[in-house]
Amino acid sequence: MIGRLTGVIAEKSPPQVLIDVQGVGYEVDVPMSTFFNLPGLGERATLLTHLSIREDAHVLFGFLTTEERSTFRLLIKISGVGPKMALSLLSGMSVGDLAQAISRQETGRLVKVPGIGKKTAERLLLELKGKLGPDLALPVAVANDAQADILQALIALGYSEKEAGAALKKLPTDVGVSEGIKLAMKQLS
Repeated sequence: MIGRLTGVIAEKSPPQVLIDVQGVGYEVDVPMSTFFNLPGLGERATLLTHLSIREDAHVLFGFLTTEERSTFRLLIKISGVGPKMALSLLSGMSVGDLAQAISRQETGRLVKVPGIGKKTAERLLLELKGKLGPDLALPVAVANDAQADILQALIALGYSEKEAGAALKKLPTDVGVSEGIKLAMKQLS
């Protein structure tokens, strides 16, 4: 799976960007929150990605933050919510706003997002209750690339972002990736 892209932004056409990674152009669908925070054409950008494989297409979705990507992945696990609807939700409200709507069980805020009806909003509230809350919407502070790699490795190993972030905070900032993963796993076990 493609987990991250770093390259030059070649085109921007909402909600899609074309990112040139060493001569290969990747079309990436992004939520509007990511789109508006991307640098201009010809500038370098890094996107965390999720590859959706369907019978008729392979679609790459991109996000600036791990919170957005984690929330996107949580949303697409819900019956009746596909990648396009999840992207629409993340375009219509921030992760923090979505977490707040879920914790307060506010159907009205969700139905304001285009494509979300009352039944879908109620299903989202039911299925996300306790999984997405204000404490989960807080970004994990990452001091350098090594810490970002450690965080991604722990998440790939099955730890939640909250658990991985807590373990990351206890590590020295100058630790290497492999040593950091070992130390974090000791803390988590």
